[in-house]
Amino acid sequence: MPRLTKIYTRKGDAGYTELAGERISKDDLLLDVIGTLDELNSAIGLIVASRPNDTDVDAFLSRIQNDLFDMGGELHAPDHTVINADKITWLEETLDNWNADLPPLKEFILPRGNACSAFTHLARTICRRAERCLVKLHRQVPLNNPEMLRYLNRLSDVLFVLARVLGRRTNAAEAMWERE
Repeated sequence: MPRLTKIYTRKGDAGYTELAGERISKDDLLLDVIGTLDELNSAIGLIVASRPNDTDVDAFLSRIQNDLFDMGGELHAPDHTVINADKITWLEETLDNWNADLPPLKEFILPRGNACSAFTHLARTICRRAERCLVKLHRQVPLNNPEMLRYLNRLSDVLFVLARVLGRRTNAAEAMWERE
């Protein structure tokens, strides 16, 4: 990867950018997906920054952030596959382990708790948006690696459970949705 010595190039001032050697419009759906993955990665950074060190969560979130960069790389170079069934199995195992200690839900919960839980809910909703964008892209141009769709779907589930786990670890009460 070339070293970035100058941050601005002025090449994108007219609404186009270069991706894999090709000039594309900045409102292209592919860039929307990549940008939403970047936004998700930043939201996960908020989770890390907002909470005390927690070894298992730190390791998990670090791996997720790297996976999201890998996914963006796959979208840049579709013949380079990184997201695979093993990563999805890892997400499912993590989800099952964390969920095992949580009380079953009888109602929807409101996305809040403490700052850490709220940031995790925010990351979950951004993950869902990234998944919707990726589905749109897949409908237009079939992905070489549909495992990316499964990965994002499972990741949003894990983030939901993680929000609950992080709330419980700091004794933050879950706020239940009250039906009218």
